[in-house]
Amino acid sequence: MVAAEAAGLFRRTAIERSDQRVAWERPDQAFFAAGACHILAWVCRASYPDRLIEVTAVRLVGERHVFHVYAVWEGWAFDHSGWNPEPQLLAANARFEGHPLETVGITVDLAEFCADHHHRMPDQYWRDPLPRARAYVGRHSPPWAQLAG
Repeated sequence: MVAAEAAGLFRRTAIERSDQRVAWERPDQAFFAAGACHILAWVCRASYPDRLIEVTAVRLVGERHVFHVYAVWEGWAFDHSGWNPEPQLLAANARFEGHPLETVGITVDLAEFCADHHHRMPDQYWRDPLPRARAYVGRHSPPWAQLAG
């Protein structure tokens, strides 16, 4: 397990925001921390259909739009840092942002989420991010596997 890191550590530069190929060519952790975190969260949930995995987002208190999305299972959060206790993930992001944060449970599907929060759908990336996200999920042992071992 890697310690939870703030998504903001990996924010995209101006060129990464304007050029999808440049954004795509970042290392996996940076790609899934900023720019494709929502894709990773939905893929994580789909990867474990036998588990009740929810999608949660975080935003600055009082803001409408979220800045980071992650998957949650029984108090564990999965994002670019792998699996960590959700309070650790939230604390890392709050420290980095320097502002209080609030979580938002996401109950809509990916398409509606992307429309509501101005995020990209998988077909709007330079290449299909779904196989890359599946591989990334597969590199991190889920907490139920760790607890069983």
